[in-house]
Amino acid sequence: MTTVTPPDMPRVTSKDSVTPKDLANLTEPPKPAPPVGAPVRMTGAQALVRSLEALGCEAVFGIPGGTILPAYDPLLDSTKVRHVLVRHEQGAGHAATGYAQATGRVGVCMATSGPGATNLVTPLADAHMDSVPVVAITGQQSRALIGTDAFQEADITGITMPVTKHNMLVKDPAEIPRAIAEAFHLASTGRPGPVLVDIPKDVLQEVTSFVWPPELQLPGYRPTTRPHGKQIREAARLIASALRPVLYVGGGVIKARATAALRELAELTGAPVVTTLMARGAFPDSHPQHVGMPGMHGTVAAVAAMQRSDLLVTLGARFDDRVTGQLSSFAPDAAVVHADIDPAEISKNRRADVPIVGDCAEVIGELIIAVAAEFAAGRPDLAPWWRQLDNWRQTFPLGYDRPTDGMLSPQYTIERIGALVGPDAIYTAGVGQHQMWAAQFIKYEKPGSWINSGGLGTMGFAVPAAMGAKLGRPDVAVWAIDGDGSFQMTNQELATCAIENIPIKVAVINNGSLGMVRQWQTLFYAERYSQTDLGTHSRIPDFVKLAEALGCVGLRCEAEADVDKTIIQAMEINDRPVVIDFVVGKDAQVWPMVAAGAGNSHIMSARDIRPLFDEDGS
Repeated sequence: MTTVTPPDMPRVTSKDSVTPKDLANLTEPPKPAPPVGAPVRMTGAQALVRSLEALGCEAVFGIPGGTILPAYDPLLDSTKVRHVLVRHEQGAGHAATGYAQATGRVGVCMATSGPGATNLVTPLADAHMDSVPVVAITGQQSRALIGTDAFQEADITGITMPVTKHNMLVKDPAEIPRAIAEAFHLASTGRPGPVLVDIPKDVLQEVTSFVWPPELQLPGYRPTTRPHGKQIREAARLIASALRPVLYVGGGVIKARATAALRELAELTGAPVVTTLMARGAFPDSHPQHVGMPGMHGTVAAVAAMQRSDLLVTLGARFDDRVTGQLSSFAPDAAVVHADIDPAEISKNRRADVPIVGDCAEVIGELIIAVAAEFAAGRPDLAPWWRQLDNWRQTFPLGYDRPTDGMLSPQYTIERIGALVGPDAIYTAGVGQHQMWAAQFIKYEKPGSWINSGGLGTMGFAVPAAMGAKLGRPDVAVWAIDGDGSFQMTNQELATCAIENIPIKVAVINNGSLGMVRQWQTLFYAERYSQTDLGTHSRIPDFVKLAEALGCVGLRCEAEADVDKTIIQAMEINDRPVVIDFVVGKDAQVWPMVAAGAGNSHIMSARDIRPLFDEDGS
């Protein structure tokens, strides 16, 4: 049977069979699905809307157009599905991602054929890289016109094949309920991911018989959720003998709702924990065993711990290049236990000594039992390892210098947002320097409090993702930490937020440039600043006026003395979106840093642009 856990984060366990009751509860719908009854005659479009209602879909983000228009007519009559009219289809896709990440339910977006559908490619690729359960429904030209290069025709199933978990073209209106049910099931089980359902216009218009629930026809799809006992026992033996272990935690732990079990395992083993960019909040920053975020802009302690470890217990992470740096020199002395629900990730980049395929909650739960049994015969002395870790933490703490030109510090600004808004909020980010500073200087204590574009690195992600998160979690404060470059890609969705009463807060870290690109030009291109000056320090555009034009409150802060009161002022406004233009210095850089292609032993700091520790970790 299929079991589903509630709205915090997706965790669906798939077994061999799916019953009607399981299907009705597939995404933890807030309202019960309609009972099974006799077939009802209706159009394909009506069947689509009824299927969404039955699956508990609360919101659809989209824009109507010619081929999808038949679906918008019955959608108007739905009392269960709220449609949010976005200003661009990219915004719809990222909003669906933000909704899914914040609630644990499937996010849904909708677009018409041709350019409407192709505008969803970026958010679908983004959701695919970050394993987010999203269902995209697109209109398609009528069946007789497919392949004729008809107006607004695009082979969207072909285009999105590499960036979706699955996609399908529905050619029979009777198949719509099954297609939508399968899309939700595929998106939310196993390794979550985006699924696209393309429906020709005449299929939406044709009358059919609607029967719910349909029978799923996925004979080859049976994700492995329970790990093999032998592999668990072997992993436990390695943990019980390791003197320099590290728990390397990825976003899969959050998606598996395994954060409480992770803490139990960490405290049982006494091992240090590193949380990747996608796993911030999976383990509390305040916990003494947390040594930080690893990778290109991770803490020195986290990077060094992985480099010097003798065992990496990898949970729901994929050894991506931003974490490993030069793969050939990454963690040279470490044995690897690699647990992931997707068997394709095991040994893809780094060979696993103990491969474990399974759901992280199941894996961690069984590891706790097995490790406790191993420890009954004695446990390793990790005191020397912790002395080394503490030395790194004390010697190389995260920090920053105030700008010498008197400009506002971006790191200070983001740090104060985190301190004043607190750990119960949800923070989204665009991509660039501000993203890394938000990952570094806001303290994350809870899973689901940090939503960002990790794998694809999509500028423009923050605002629409915040919109989706706030719609799904209206009781929670949602702050988008954005850069002036990222913000200009999707800020039109603030009009959507204003009209739809979705009062997000947006902190624009305005350094007048494409900051991360400029940092690379500073370090690696002899300060030749080619095409990175955005002109935003000259108020082109004026973000305060832009915010007001889009129906929001616009604020500006240019001095450190005004940071707290500006944040508090924004926090007190809850009837409209708020945009704060934080005008910061252009020369601030993200440190520490491992240059692209370099080994992690060559991590640099602002004060010492050379390796901070030798290959032996000294």
